[in-house]
Amino acid sequence: MKILVVEDDQITINLLTRALNAHNYTVNTAADGETALQLVQAYDYDLIILDVMIPKIDGITLCRVLRSGGSQMPILLVTALDSIRDRVQGLEAGADDYVVKPFNLPELIARIRALLRRGSATLSSTTLTWEKLQVNPDTTEVIYEEKVLHLTPKEYNLLELFLRNPRRIFSRGAILDRVWSAGEFP
Repeated sequence: MKILVVEDDQITINLLTRALNAHNYTVNTAADGETALQLVQAYDYDLIILDVMIPKIDGITLCRVLRSGGSQMPILLVTALDSIRDRVQGLEAGADDYVVKPFNLPELIARIRALLRRGSATLSSTTLTWEKLQVNPDTTEVIYEEKVLHLTPKEYNLLELFLRNPRRIFSRGAILDRVWSAGEFP
């Protein structure tokens, strides 16, 4: 699963990137709304984590632009703005969820998983299986012939991609887009 984190605070970017990578998500980052819009237009993301107070294009405006363009990608607003008015404005702009900083990391990961489950009809918390292979997307545990396999994040993401799309053929570009971050090459 590929997530775009749009945040201008480097400490928060580092925290989110480490946490998401630990859960085998591929992460791209943008420090402003303009860069984020360019990335969304160039790559397919499963989710966007979006701060409201970012340079160039603010998060609320970016959310509206994405929704008016027909984007169905789940959007999670993560911001220090905590008034009811701010939350309503964010949700009315098209966000799927709204989390106030400082956030609890395990809760944020749970919200991300919930949004990803909702965002795709093919995504569920059930175990993915193929013959003697089992993959649990919630825990990222992989078992083959009753033995736990330890995969790198890229190996896990490739395996999950193929198991979720058993009859689909992917081009090299599609695999790169889904599993590798922008600017990263295999």
